[in-house]
Amino acid sequence: MRRILAIITALCAISGPGLAQDRTELTALMTAYEAQGWEGVGRLNVGRWGMCTGALVAPSLVLTAAHCIHHPTTGSVVPPSTIEFLAGWRNGSAAAYRNVRRVISHPDYDFTGLEGNVRVTNDLALLELESPIQLPNVRPFLIGERPRKGASVGVVSYARDRAENPSLQEVCHVLARSPGALYLSCEATFGASGAPVFSFVDGQPRIVSVVSAIATVQGRDVSLGTNLEKPLQELMALMRRPEGPVRIETPPEQASSKPRAFSGGGGAKFLRP
Repeated sequence: MRRILAIITALCAISGPGLAQDRTELTALMTAYEAQGWEGVGRLNVGRWGMCTGALVAPSLVLTAAHCIHHPTTGSVVPPSTIEFLAGWRNGSAAAYRNVRRVISHPDYDFTGLEGNVRVTNDLALLELESPIQLPNVRPFLIGERPRKGASVGVVSYARDRAENPSLQEVCHVLARSPGALYLSCEATFGASGAPVFSFVDGQPRIVSVVSAIATVQGRDVSLGTNLEKPLQELMALMRRPEGPVRIETPPEQASSKPRAFSGGGGAKFLRP
């Protein structure tokens, strides 16, 4: 409860008049030209009940939100055989189709079910594909450093009402930070869970978070992204293969289901998108 109150306090503190005006609109990536460079983001079909967004961080690894791979009623991690990754899904076809052979949810992630509090901290999972995607136009993304408050970020996502094409929000901002989460002005809705949040360094996108939850504060929408750096390294320590550890590409300087909701004080309502 203390964690939820801290989130409410942070969100209310940033809910000034400019909150809804500091972001660009979503742009649907309808053509091959518009989608160029974003093919490593894909739609995740989870069983018969769910859809999320995921992104390649290695040729055989997809990063997404942990709650995407938990069954919405039982809370258990779903069998890998029920998940499919559609890289660059657009207008009814994908640049690459892959089944999933292994899933790892962060061991400290707390999935509390339909009526429980939404948890953002450690809301991360890695999916190991049955075979790597090695296409010149489908490239894994780099991992970036945690952005500061006020930093510009962007999101590429699929969602319930735009499931057939990815959408890019090129500019939104980090409104606040906590030890486990980023509070963002980025737009999100159901299906956008797991969508990569990017910073841009010299024009190159680097994943700095994934979309975990959405919130309404005093009638305004914000999104929450899970902290990435330490939880991702912990996940990678668990993701071992016979040939050795799988490594994520890093920059040289760095050696849907029924919504689950929690309503708290301060006019804030949290949902898993």
